[in-house]
Formats: sequence, C-alpha cells, structure tokens
Amino acid sequence: MPAPTSPADLYRHSLRLLLDKNIPAWVALWADDGLMEFPFAPDGWPRRLEGKQAIATYMRHYPDHIDLHGFPDLRIHHTTDPRTLVVEMRGTGRLVKSDAPFDTTYIAVVTVQHGRITTYRDYWNPLAVQEPGADFTRRNR
Repeated sequence: MPAPTSPADLYRHSLRLLLDKNIPAWVALWADDGLMEFPFAPDGWPRRLEGKQAIATYMRHYPDHIDLHGFPDLRIHHTTDPRTLVVEMRGTGRLVKSDAPFDTTYIAVVTVQHGRITTYRDYWNPLAVQEPGADFTRRNR
C-alpha cells in the first residue's frame, strides 16, 4: 500500500509506523534531503539532522529506548501553506531500560512535499527521557 500523500494523512500514517516500531518504513516517508530539528535540545544533544541517512541513524534504535503505546490528544492544525502542519499531541509509553512511564507533550511543525516529509521541527522536551541510563537522545550526537 503506498503511503498517503496529504500532509495530515501522511503524518497520521507516520505515527502508526512509530507505534508499530517500523522505523525503516517511517524513515522511508522522508525526502532524501529531509531536515529534522530539535530547537529545545540541550547542549551536547543533536539539534539538527540533515538528510534521510542521518535521520535513519538517529531513529534506528528508538524502539530500544522508548516503547510507545499511543499518541492521545492528537490535534493537527492546517496552516496557510497547504504543505505545512502544526501538530499537538502527547506521546505515551514507557522507557525501556528503566520501565518508567513515558508521557510527554509534543508540538511539531511538519512540511510535506511530493508525498515525503521535508522538514520536521520537533518541539519536545528531551529532559522527559533524561534519567540514569536513558541515553536515547545523546547516543547519536
């Protein structure tokens, strides 16, 4: 089944792939020159991933660190640019290493062109996973 091409449908599809822990299919939704940014990343953590390969490397072990269970409270806002969405949601699950609950709020600004994600600005709080042994966001600096 081909990936949806409307930005909102593509985004919903991307969340399903994350819940299914299908990181290769999630990465396949990206344009080759896609850009992922983390404006709130603390010093020493990645703030910018340029290109599909960098994004794939960063996300490769995501399910080994965060076991996502759901994205409640999903709200997708359309902008004056039909390619760009503003998304509000919560991500819930658990941190794999400690089995601690994971529950954090996200705001993302996502642009889709030609059926592929081209930019994704992720305004999440990386401190939500900062605990002894939680190294998901630091490992791919």
